[in-house]
Amino acid sequence: MEVCRLTHLQRIAACAVVRYKARPMTRKSIYAFSKRAFLNPSSTRQTSYIQAHVQTGQDGPDRWGDNMVIIADCKRVIQLEFFLGSKRDRRISLAKIDLLIKVLTKFRTALAREITLIEGEKSALATKSTKVIP
Repeated sequence: MEVCRLTHLQRIAACAVVRYKARPMTRKSIYAFSKRAFLNPSSTRQTSYIQAHVQTGQDGPDRWGDNMVIIADCKRVIQLEFFLGSKRDRRISLAKIDLLIKVLTKFRTALAREITLIEGEKSALATKSTKVIP
């Protein structure tokens, strides 16, 4: 009975040692760039945000790193990956972010123009309604 118990305890100890040795050593990710910003004022209580990061290595650039832009609005989340594994992938990733910036800049211009038109209509209507007819 004592031999069986000892063997059982030895097996438990051996399993614990194997489990401990089997765990790979994880390295902490290092980011050349990391930014998260909320898109709405905190008073709205909406959790829209943008998060972007470029991963680098401990010994220099990391072509296999995790490079992402994450945009979340309410319950929708999109993740855009920018892979740097090959020269072609790096060229495609730069073209992707350049196109995104170009489209978003044009969108912002059109949105600002539309806001100006809407605000102009409101002030024109307010002016008409305050005129006194003799």
